[in-house]
Amino acid sequence: MGESRERLWTRDFVLLTVCNLLLFLTVQMQTPTFPAYVKEAYQANDFVVSLVISLFSLAAVIARVFTGEALKTKSSKLLAIVALGFVAIFSAGYYWAGSIVFFLLLRILVGIGFGMGSTTFPTIVSNVIPARRIGEGMGYFGLSTSLAMALGPLIGLGVLNGFGFGSMLMVLVLLVAIIFPLMHFIRAYNQLPVSSRNAQAVTGIRRFYDKKLLLPAGLNFCLSITYGGILSFLALYGKEAHIENVGWFFLTNALAMVLIRPFSGKLYDRKGHIAVLPPGAIFVGVSLLLLSLTTTESLLLVSAAFYGLGYGMIQPSIQAWMVKVVTPEQRGMANGLFFNSIDLGIAVGSMLLGVIATHSSYSVMYRWSAACLLLFLIVYLLSQVAAAKAKKAGLASENVGL
Repeated sequence: MGESRERLWTRDFVLLTVCNLLLFLTVQMQTPTFPAYVKEAYQANDFVVSLVISLFSLAAVIARVFTGEALKTKSSKLLAIVALGFVAIFSAGYYWAGSIVFFLLLRILVGIGFGMGSTTFPTIVSNVIPARRIGEGMGYFGLSTSLAMALGPLIGLGVLNGFGFGSMLMVLVLLVAIIFPLMHFIRAYNQLPVSSRNAQAVTGIRRFYDKKLLLPAGLNFCLSITYGGILSFLALYGKEAHIENVGWFFLTNALAMVLIRPFSGKLYDRKGHIAVLPPGAIFVGVSLLLLSLTTTESLLLVSAAFYGLGYGMIQPSIQAWMVKVVTPEQRGMANGLFFNSIDLGIAVGSMLLGVIATHSSYSVMYRWSAACLLLFLIVYLLSQVAAAKAKKAGLASENVGL
């Protein structure tokens, strides 16, 4: 098993990180560009625009539930190939989407492929990271997502504006095609836990979740609601606030995440999530309040930096937390639930915040979005107080028994 090795930077770890980077790059190229494209090409309203993000996310949620279960017994390489095929073929299909209904159907199909791939790659990599370096390892692996968030919007917007929609789709397909030869050199596909046969005895809904994961998944959901508002409406908010080049928000945001993730991962390994999650939530809350007041590009970049620092501290720590508290054969399920909480949060955030924006403004919407981080802090701190009381009560009962 990968847990017995102390080396982190193995060939499999590097290749899996690169594959994950390319997969997320294709999605990040689509996500910030498609809402504005749909609004212009199909004359869609804000609710329909939100469906471009939310239907993709909901499809990924459903796909991950079954992918996490399939990873216990099926070939992870086969699942990855099927996932990449879905992403490549149906992304190319956008070019022939003559109606908004067909376009949204393709978003669902691409979402299924992305849901499968974004569960499979992290599950494989979590089996090659040494157990004592899980926070650091998932932090570095998560840099692939951060880099995709930095480069994807810039590449997508640049190709779309410079060469057109068809050229952007061609780039998407080429990026997915590059992953296939890289996968050939990965050897960790069959590193399945020896206890996986015991896991099959679990039946019913418990196959798809563990109660230890509900708290971190819920916190991740709160955080992701805010990201749904950024992905769906930042470009439109830029027009409302008369700010050009809002794409630099994504670059600054991702660069901040790249800088903070290695440090936050090591801090998590040493001190636990209590040292990472509260300050991260404060950073994101401050970012959203600044964003709601933004009228200049400089303030937009400051907001992006705060968001990246907070997001980069919280997300890899939550993923490491979820992977660490389950058994090895449950890691597919844990990773699936982790990414599901992201996509479900993005979907809910896109729709809910879209309704708020329709009845007020994007500025007001981002202030309401900041309230999610207040909820995040309250739930987390209350859970830690409850855990401390339970631990104290357990120690007291042990002393009485002695």
